[in-house]
Amino acid sequence: MLHTELEVLEKIRSLTPFEAELGDGSLSIRVSEYQPYIATAIHHGHNLRGELKEKCALTEEERYFEEDPFTGDFISSLPIVLQGQDSRYEYDLNRDPSNCIYEDAWGKNVWLEPLTPEERAISHEKHSCYYRILKCLVETLEKEFGLCLVYDIHSYNHQRIDAETPTFNVGTKQINCRRWRKEINVLLENLNSVELPNLEVTALENDVFKGMGYQATFIKENFSNTLILPIEVKKIFMNEQGGEAYPLVIEKLKESMKTVITEHAAYTVTKRTKAKGLTGSDLLASNLSKEVLKLDRQLYRIARGINTLSYINPTNLKQEKRRFLSKPHSYTPQFTYRQLDLDPYKFREQLYRLPVEGIRDADVQKMYRKVIDQLAVRIDLLCSIGTDEFLYNSLRYYGQPDERDIANAKFILHACEYKEQQPATISAKEAIEAFKEAALDYDIPCKVVSSKQLIARAMVSGKTIKVNPNSRFTQGDLDALIHHELGVHLVTSVNAERQPLKILQLGLPGNTHTQEGLAILCEHLSGSFPLHRLKTLALRVVAVEMMVNGDTFNDCFNSLKHEYGVSDDEAFTVTARVYRGGGFTKDFLYLRGLKDAIHAYKNDDLTSLFIGKTGFEFKPLLDELIERGILKQPDYLPKALTMDANIDPVMEFMLNSIR
Repeated sequence: MLHTELEVLEKIRSLTPFEAELGDGSLSIRVSEYQPYIATAIHHGHNLRGELKEKCALTEEERYFEEDPFTGDFISSLPIVLQGQDSRYEYDLNRDPSNCIYEDAWGKNVWLEPLTPEERAISHEKHSCYYRILKCLVETLEKEFGLCLVYDIHSYNHQRIDAETPTFNVGTKQINCRRWRKEINVLLENLNSVELPNLEVTALENDVFKGMGYQATFIKENFSNTLILPIEVKKIFMNEQGGEAYPLVIEKLKESMKTVITEHAAYTVTKRTKAKGLTGSDLLASNLSKEVLKLDRQLYRIARGINTLSYINPTNLKQEKRRFLSKPHSYTPQFTYRQLDLDPYKFREQLYRLPVEGIRDADVQKMYRKVIDQLAVRIDLLCSIGTDEFLYNSLRYYGQPDERDIANAKFILHACEYKEQQPATISAKEAIEAFKEAALDYDIPCKVVSSKQLIARAMVSGKTIKVNPNSRFTQGDLDALIHHELGVHLVTSVNAERQPLKILQLGLPGNTHTQEGLAILCEHLSGSFPLHRLKTLALRVVAVEMMVNGDTFNDCFNSLKHEYGVSDDEAFTVTARVYRGGGFTKDFLYLRGLKDAIHAYKNDDLTSLFIGKTGFEFKPLLDELIERGILKQPDYLPKALTMDANIDPVMEFMLNSIR
């Protein structure tokens, strides 16, 4: 939205959040929330007024070479951003007003003919306008918070420098270093901890640049409680000569600068004011941008109807099981599947047209990109059900067991049963009633129904718990399933519906691994996780490994039955789960997920993982979004987390032994 300078100043003085571009296009300013720091990218822009373009002696490429492209992107996650949109060749905001218009620069004449006084006056006025807005903004923040920080982001060409140069250069020559030494050191430490793809990172003080630009001078001369930190980023994020961008480096810089700056600001504000215990999350905006909400709803409309298991579960499972068990050495099940009722090409096209670039927060943007990529692979998986390509796509989507997974499985399978297994005397009908009672205890509205289309004994679909009518249960089995299916899968489904982001209903990448790990952890914490159940998870790993290595359905079934001594029914169930579709590798994730859930339980607060269909990878971001007030704390948590259960010490030892 176009604004006048007066409108911008009025909004700043009244502490009104806004986003604007000045009417002449010279400056973009965004204030998502008033916080005690500003990030600027004053050389980001490339615009040059029409009448000046005709007089400019430099080509587009020559101008672009000396500008600072992408520096505005590096700070896009932050709540207050000033981004110059005009080229430094029109007027340089980092030079004093009397010298802000170049006659020559870097050994080249800039103009074919002298600029007129009127042309110079327009450029000078744009320069002055920027500093009036900056002055108003800093005054307002100093008054509101007692101090202000300005992170002054630039980039520099390094190939013409005949020496090793740092990735980040912090210029401090205009800073009172005796007063701000600790803050400078913390910033250098934060920058030195940045990791970039295939690049060694260093951060130095006053190595290539000293921080002598006019913006630092302006802050020093006008404000006593504002620290400005000029940061030069080496142009390792683009081809310095040709101008081509390196998107992976830029994305990582966006993520890293968000972390570096917010953590540094939190440290400084905590140290210099009465605010206590601030984190970087406290200094980010506490609301979602309209771009995020719009994209989130678009993505949900596209992908909400895709239920992987509803397509992968065989429609003729019962008949094929009966046929196979009558001839386990010679008959191979011929499973049939539900037809895919969506156009995969249109689906992918819709996904990749979503305006992810409009999301400014680097970590949130990355999350949505990963979800979109995951959904595209899921469609490939569903399109290939029953074909030779299915296994390949399953490996892409879920992965396969590694040496550690296989070692853990074999360790578990070598354990001897030490308790007599109870007979399975509870019917499916009785199990349904038990699930209904547990749902009432949680006070979660849901349906509990019988379904003949399940391989598993029970599962959650949306807010419905489905129970296999052909299953029978021991009391321990039933308790475990209640804590697993209702206590985690249903709880996270209901919590997800109450969040402002619908992406948590669709599922984040890694949600299978995370959900199943947390669900089995809750079985254990409830005291309902016997050795034979743990062995089932290990058998799944073995079955996936055999399938990936090319063993047939019959080979796998007979190996599970004869080498590991399981019943025909269990051997068939484990094998069918893995071989359905053409090779479904998902089942190895249960044991790996359990291992990772145990580690997380011992070392962290799991609360944020229950707000929806989350993933361990995204826990830091989910914690941040909850702390910022963007996401809600979960309304429901698994009861197993707070139970004082009698946990079997042998099982505790076994679980602590898997690595």
